[in-house]
Amino acid sequence: MEATDILKKERRAIESVLDSLEKASQAVKGGRQVPAWVFADGLDFIRSFADRCHHGKEEGRLLPLLGERGLPAHSRPIQMMLIEHEEGRKYVRQAAAGYEKWIAGDAEAGAAMADALQSYIELLRGHIYKEDNILYPMGDGLITPEDDRLLVKQFDEVEEKEMGPGLHEKYHEMIEKLEEETGRL
Repeated sequence: MEATDILKKERRAIESVLDSLEKASQAVKGGRQVPAWVFADGLDFIRSFADRCHHGKEEGRLLPLLGERGLPAHSRPIQMMLIEHEEGRKYVRQAAAGYEKWIAGDAEAGAAMADALQSYIELLRGHIYKEDNILYPMGDGLITPEDDRLLVKQFDEVEEKEMGPGLHEKYHEMIEKLEEETGRL
């Protein structure tokens, strides 16, 4: 289905940022210098693209539709996804708090930020695996071609109206910049 293919493509972009943040976090924990913008951009990407845009499409569009098509909101796959989204938000808040202290000069906060990011990374990698191998294949079996067209239209509306134009271009440039910088660590 085109709708789930869009979400899968977005997840590949998310995985790239997770890889960059993991390298940067390991460097900070190892006492190496990492430009603060790496974490600022990474946290911005997570909050805006991964959570607000990507998870927003899932929570606001895909999961309700799957519920209408027979996969109840209280089913294990849907509940697990929602619980993990919330857990991820908690780790991101912790990482952001650590980041603020770290850039203010608290070296120990850098380790706390790195730990929170590592927890987020591990959670999201498992989450993505479950989506790719359990939830989305189930969903593809329930979504009709008409549903798919509607979801694609709704996803476009999320990007245009809720996120603003140029979102994907901005974040793809950011991904390249993060990969380049963290490739040197």
